[in-house]
Amino acid sequence: PYCAHEGIGVLAYSPLARGQLARSGSTARAAAEGATATGDAAIVAAVRAVAAARGVPPARVALAWVLGRPAVTAPIVGVNRPGQVDDAVAAVDLELTAEETDALEAPYVPREPYGFE
Repeated sequence: PYCAHEGIGVLAYSPLARGQLARSGSTARAAAEGATATGDAAIVAAVRAVAAARGVPPARVALAWVLGRPAVTAPIVGVNRPGQVDDAVAAVDLELTAEETDALEAPYVPREPYGFE
């Protein structure tokens, strides 16, 4: 809210939560990095539920949510395959309803940043 109020643009880093919102299951990398924090499973489930109802990949829903935030200028998205670029671009045209946004935000709880020890 502060950035939006002051006209400061935000570049959202890791909008797909280190890949958690881009894949359909857990990976060895995610397990090794301890990527799943408390509450992440509920957020991932909410994103997947909205994506399933829309018939689109979860990454597209996650990016559409990020792009819907007023202060976000652009997300920083890492891709490994051409299809991931297509999903990122398609997210620009996906408008989430207020109900979908509420469902995506409901499981979120603030927590301390991690990975900066």
